[in-house]
Amino acid sequence: MSTRGSRPTLLSVDDDPQVAAAIARDLRHRYGSDFRVVRASSGAEAMEVLGKLELRDEPVALIATDQRMPRMTGIELLERAREHAPGAKMLLLTAYADTDVAIRAINDIGLDYYLLKPWDPPEDRLFPVIDDLLDDWRRENPEQTSELRVVGARWSERSHEIKTFLARNHVPYLWCDVERDPEAARLVEVAQAAPEDLPLVLVPDQDPLLAPNLLELADALGLRTRAEQPLYDLCIVGGGPAGLAAAVYAASEGLSTVVVEREAPGGQAGQSAAIENYLGFPKGLTGDDLTQRALAQASRFGAEMVLARDVAGFEVRGPVRAVLLEGGGEIEARAVIVATGVSYRRLDAAGLDELTGRGVYYGAMASEAQQYAGEEVYVVGGANSAGQAALNLSRFAKRVVVLVRGPSLAATMSRYLVERITNAPNVEVRTRTEVAAAHGDGHLESLTLCARDGGATEQVPTSALFVFIGAAPRTNWLGSEVVRDDHGFVVTGRDLETQAAHRWPLARPVYPLESSVPGVFAAGDVRLDSMKRVASAVGEGGMAVYAVHRYLATV
Repeated sequence: MSTRGSRPTLLSVDDDPQVAAAIARDLRHRYGSDFRVVRASSGAEAMEVLGKLELRDEPVALIATDQRMPRMTGIELLERAREHAPGAKMLLLTAYADTDVAIRAINDIGLDYYLLKPWDPPEDRLFPVIDDLLDDWRRENPEQTSELRVVGARWSERSHEIKTFLARNHVPYLWCDVERDPEAARLVEVAQAAPEDLPLVLVPDQDPLLAPNLLELADALGLRTRAEQPLYDLCIVGGGPAGLAAAVYAASEGLSTVVVEREAPGGQAGQSAAIENYLGFPKGLTGDDLTQRALAQASRFGAEMVLARDVAGFEVRGPVRAVLLEGGGEIEARAVIVATGVSYRRLDAAGLDELTGRGVYYGAMASEAQQYAGEEVYVVGGANSAGQAALNLSRFAKRVVVLVRGPSLAATMSRYLVERITNAPNVEVRTRTEVAAAHGDGHLESLTLCARDGGATEQVPTSALFVFIGAAPRTNWLGSEVVRDDHGFVVTGRDLETQAAHRWPLARPVYPLESSVPGVFAAGDVRLDSMKRVASAVGEGGMAVYAVHRYLATV
């Protein structure tokens, strides 16, 4: 871990003295209060600076370099810089003639962004780019700025749940492991906490929280956990891409809007290390980045976000639809959009349930990859989410093994991901292979793998298994009035005519994305026959709001 309290470094590199002075000046003007700006005039000098910073254990947040430099190009520098500053964001300053080279560098070295020279005025062309890159860096390195501390054990399911909640809600925290850090053990003693009281969450200027549930933690952090109005035009259940898109469109069009999310905004997409085929982002973007941008939009237009509240039921009260909350409370609205997405299906193998949260995980936050530096980890699944997780883990893990039930990845994963996985030297794909059992005393220590052809078994040591299989919608709370298929997906629109025509109560035709209950719509992965892609979920969120307007005009 980098020294807490040291200012992170922004390194600018250019062999032209005037350009080097200009970019260093602009960086100091904008970021000098929070970051230390260092200038280098060549690739060799930059490598020397990075080596010294590494030896002093000082963090590097950004490297901005010119491409055309003698003896070492900008791309060559950035590739070598990974040795000393693996977490630094990489910005290439280049001429129009080198655009093709810069685009190739996105795939070849993981370039974060390229910017055409000149960047004047910096307020319009340079600072917005660097703002986004530094925001990403801060979220990936919360220990640099956090005063919130979480004291617990690595193999604690509750600790993992709380760390995931904080990361997904963009709350920086410092992790203190009681098994490795003497200071953590001292804090536990000072708080007079018993083992069952862990994790201990230390919020500045508040009493210690002993093994808090997510609602208690959210309240302590000042996150909004209760709705402010007695009646809304629209209640959106679920804060994934579909729900957030619906919130942006609804609130921007004047509907009083509230979003209820039981964990954190973003859904499964929010945990993705890279969404590389989303329109308008040639480098791709993380699910966390997409989520934060959408949240900022929704908030700017006035949508409310109610966090850490699970839904427990649904009632029709004349023209009002009521969403009942677990633990008490409710939200009333004139219309509802169900955008709860899906959860990863549980893997049926001996020992997995006992080790869930203790080495066995369903899904994975991008920020968790650093915890597995030098280890061998396993990923189960053949869809894009599994591929993205495997590539993210491969940046730190010694070896990543992807287990696939089928004969190949081609049928279930986008081609660009298949190609990147194939070319990754430390990623192995084992086809027609399943997990038969998990073993460990208190945490995962090994897996038994079974070949689907012939049934041969093999036991392999590992401390981490990440599962990305299937799609299980959580829609029981909707009750019997909202028609679902045998798997729980909400039936909408024209599909109701064939599957549940007798359920539709009105003379008018059902609107697109409308469920069997007028005024209740579904969008995204929770809907029957949805596309299961981020872009389509965003589109359905917007479509659902259009249908909501049509519905509200008739009641």
